[in-house]
Amino acid sequence: MANSLQEVALQKTPTGIVGLDEITFGGLPRGRPTLVVGNAGSGKTMLAMEFIVRGATQYDEPGVFVAFEETQRDLRENFAACGWDLEALQDQNKLYIDYVYIERSEIEETGAYDLEGLFIRLNHAIERIGAKRLVLDTIEVLFSGLQNQSILRAELRRLFRWIKDKGITAIVTGERGDTMLTRYGLEEYVADCVILLDHRVMDQIGTRRLRIQKYRGSTHGTNEYPFLIHDEGIFVLPISSIGLRHDVTTERVSTGIPCLDEMLGGEGFYRGSSILVTGTAGTGKSSIAASFVEAACERGEKALYFAFEESPQQITRNMASIGLHLDHWVKEGLLEFRAGRPTQYGLEMHLATMIAAVRKIGPAVVVVDPISNLTSVGQPSEVRAMLGRVVDFLKTNHVTAMFTQLTGGETALESESSVSSLMDTWISLRTFETRGERVRGLYVLKSRGMAHSNQIREFLLTNDGIKLTDVRFGPQGILTGAARELQKADAARQQETDSRLRELERKRELLDARISAMQAEFEAEQEAVKRAIAEDEARDAAARQGTAATEGTGEA
Repeated sequence: MANSLQEVALQKTPTGIVGLDEITFGGLPRGRPTLVVGNAGSGKTMLAMEFIVRGATQYDEPGVFVAFEETQRDLRENFAACGWDLEALQDQNKLYIDYVYIERSEIEETGAYDLEGLFIRLNHAIERIGAKRLVLDTIEVLFSGLQNQSILRAELRRLFRWIKDKGITAIVTGERGDTMLTRYGLEEYVADCVILLDHRVMDQIGTRRLRIQKYRGSTHGTNEYPFLIHDEGIFVLPISSIGLRHDVTTERVSTGIPCLDEMLGGEGFYRGSSILVTGTAGTGKSSIAASFVEAACERGEKALYFAFEESPQQITRNMASIGLHLDHWVKEGLLEFRAGRPTQYGLEMHLATMIAAVRKIGPAVVVVDPISNLTSVGQPSEVRAMLGRVVDFLKTNHVTAMFTQLTGGETALESESSVSSLMDTWISLRTFETRGERVRGLYVLKSRGMAHSNQIREFLLTNDGIKLTDVRFGPQGILTGAARELQKADAARQQETDSRLRELERKRELLDARISAMQAEFEAEQEAVKRAIAEDEARDAAARQGTAATEGTGEA
């Protein structure tokens, strides 16, 4: 039963367009026509041509492109910018381009008029290269060239039935109508799949979006999806498909600052994690980001730096002042900058552009500096939603990402766009004012899954990079700047005084020991002298007694 259902289930043809196959759950309906509708400049012809080119180059499915508005030469020149060599594909019999010219003054209509000539041309082109795919762009030109629309509508129905009978997967493009989906109601004939393209401008910012209006016999994404036309074609961002589905690892990567690595358990961040660095202006957020990038490049890993505030040249110049020579890594091809003002695109376009860049470059680390500037093109809730999708995408691709955020006050802990809950590690930077000077402080507010320091460290921007100093405490708390140096000097003087006192004490002890030894020696010598005297006196007394006894005996 299950096998029989699979056999009758709708078969699909992958388009090869990044993101589109994901939201259509496999591609367009095979052997059926799909209607692509949009206003002028929305990307209809681009999507249709990429469908043909990807089929020919990736799926070995030759295609026929019938153009009613652009000549073969125009198409070849226009799509050369995407790196598509249409002429080479034609020479390989993988592509057939047919330009159909419609001019009302040259058409003589009769009651027996039909599209038999178009059928013949299509059939010839399809059989010539064994085509599996077909594009009609834009077939509505027929309506402008022919007056008897009732006959034309009947012929269009026959055309779409003919396409189904041939088993050709087709895309038909149409202009957006005012009261109907298309100007001439093409949706009446193409009822299997309808894709809407839109290029809207809000607050002077243009955004392209795509929506699956209808897909008979298949589930599909129902949201509006931003899409990007770039130098390799169309990139559709499947927002709904990005979610909490990513592997994790215990591998760690260095922050580029040894003392900060020690604060994070001695090894740095988890690979594939997201890091938020917040602080007021001038606290060193970009310097920490640059150190992170430098460490990645030194490991031989690619890094991608999105800059919304400074140009790449300005960043590399400024970072050279603290011993970080990022220009070297740019020349080595390990570091790439993508710089631009946030107002260049809307949030959806920024999202699509960033993800497209990550897909193309394949970096191991990404820096977004700063995310606070994105609030100029969206509300904080919209920025948070956009960044949530970026974070999920980067995690899915095991990219370690660092985001910098400008906070609004000295003690602000929650970033303005409320993205801290999305992050695995949160590093807060602050400035302290003590004894007439401002100094920088750093502490780790959170770091999921690892032991980390809860101390505040002062850090210095030196010629050799960022240095974190040891924590010193005074009567009024943490000592920083000149107060810390003064305490260090006081401590050094006290240490020297203590050393001198210990030396004097040692000498006194040596002197006391020497005196004791001399006293003992004196007493021993004195005792020996006394014994010698006593012995001498004893001998003298004995001698005198002997003499007296001798004399008494003589007298007797």
